[in-house]
Amino acid sequence: MSDIATLLEVGGPVAALGGGAAYARAKHPAVYWSTVGLPVSTARLLGSYASVMEACGLTVAPSRLRVLAVKATTNREIRPVPPRRGLIRPTTTGLRIRLRLAPGQEPADVAASAERLRHAWGVHAVYVTTVKPGVVELRLVGYDVLRRVRMPRKVDSGHLRIPVALREDATPFVRDYRTIPHQLTLGATLSGKSMYLRHLITGLAPQPVALVGIDCKRGVELAPFAARLSALATDPEQAAELLPALVQEMEDRYDLIKARQGIGPSTPDEEITSDIWGLPETERPTPIVLFVDEVAELFLVATKRDEERRDEMVTQLIRLAQLGRAAGIYLEVCGQRFGAELGKGATMLRAQLTGRVCHRVNDEASAKMALGDIAPEAVSAACAIAPERPGLAVAGDTSGGWSRIRTPYLSLGDAAEICQDTAHLVPDLAAALKPFRPDVPVRPVEAPTPVLRPYPMTD
Repeated sequence: MSDIATLLEVGGPVAALGGGAAYARAKHPAVYWSTVGLPVSTARLLGSYASVMEACGLTVAPSRLRVLAVKATTNREIRPVPPRRGLIRPTTTGLRIRLRLAPGQEPADVAASAERLRHAWGVHAVYVTTVKPGVVELRLVGYDVLRRVRMPRKVDSGHLRIPVALREDATPFVRDYRTIPHQLTLGATLSGKSMYLRHLITGLAPQPVALVGIDCKRGVELAPFAARLSALATDPEQAAELLPALVQEMEDRYDLIKARQGIGPSTPDEEITSDIWGLPETERPTPIVLFVDEVAELFLVATKRDEERRDEMVTQLIRLAQLGRAAGIYLEVCGQRFGAELGKGATMLRAQLTGRVCHRVNDEASAKMALGDIAPEAVSAACAIAPERPGLAVAGDTSGGWSRIRTPYLSLGDAAEICQDTAHLVPDLAAALKPFRPDVPVRPVEAPTPVLRPYPMTD
C-alpha cells in the first residue's frame, strides 16, 4: 500500500505537468514553445546535427588536409563533413541558425531537405533564405503562427509601408507602395478580403496620403472610412466621373515634373527627376492611393450605353496603372472574381498590377488569374485554403516568390474610429476631386464630466 501511495504522490504532479503542457500547446502555443518546445528542439538540433545532415545528403567528402590531420592525431573513422553551423539564435516563434555551405553545395540543396529537417528536429516548419553567397539561414518555426496571428512588436514600417499581415515564417508581410505600386487582391465572400482592406486603410490613415475609394456596392465597404477619404464613388456612374478627374490629376503632376526638371548643361544630376519623389518636399504633391472594391462591377454591362462607359472606365484604370506610379498614384484593386471573361481590358489591367494577394476563391480560374502568370505552384496553395480560416491568403509578386499570409482581426468599429481620429489629415487635392468628397456628419462634442458634483436636493 505504501508503494501505491508513493506512486500516486509522484504521479499526480507529473500528470498535472503533462496536462498543463498539453493545454498550453493547444491553447497557448507561444507559451508552450518558450517553455518546452524551444529547449527540446535545441537539444535535438545540437545532438543530431551531423547525423541529420548526412542523412539528408548535405555532407561532402573531407579535404585531404583534414584526412591527413585525422589520421595523424586519432584513429577515428573519417566521415563526411556537414555545413559549418553558426550560433543558434532563439526567437519568440522559433530558432534561427546560419550555415556556411561546403564547396559544391547550393541553397537549393538545403531547401530541398527542409521537410526532412522539420521532422528530424520536431518543429512546425523550416524555411531557407540566402544571406550571401555560400551562407544560408535556416528559420525554424516552432508552431503554426497563422492559427492565432500576433504581429511582431518591431516592424520596419514607414511612409507608404504598411505591415498588414503575418507570413507563415513568422515575418511581417509589409505592403510597400514605393516598391510594388499596384496590387490585385481577390477573395470570395467571408474570405478575409475586407479585413485585409481595413488594415491597409487604417495603416495609411495616419500618414500624409490621400485616400480615394470606388465602391460599387453603394459604399457599404468603404463608407465607414469616409471621414478619412478624399473622394468616394459608390456606383458606376460616379466612378465614370471620378476616374477622368484622377487621370487629369495625373497629367497635371506630369506637367509639374516636366516644368521642374529644367534639364540643362549646368543642372546638377540630383535635381533631375522623372517622378514626384525627386521634387522638393515643399513642391511635392500628396501621394494618392485608389481603392477599387468589387472591380467586376466596373466591367459588367447591361446596355450599349453601359458598354461605352465600361470601355472608358477600363481605359482610364489601365492608364492609371501604367503611368500613375511616377505621379504618386497607386492602385489597390479588389474583387471576388477576376477573369478574362469580364471583357476587354481585364488581362491588360492585370498585367500592370505587380502585387497579387489571393484569399479563398470559389473557382480555380480566379486563382489562376491572380497567381498563374507569376507562380503556377501557388495556385494549388490558394485553392487549398479552408473556409474555417478567414484571412488566410497567398501573396506573391511578379518576381515569382510567394508565401502564405494571414491578416489579424480588426473590427469595423475600431477601423472606423481610427479614420475618424485622423480625419484632420485629409489633404487638399485638385478642385476637380472636391465634389467627390463624402459628406461626413460632425461628431458631437461630449460635455466634460464635472469634477465637483452638487449635493442631491431634498424636500
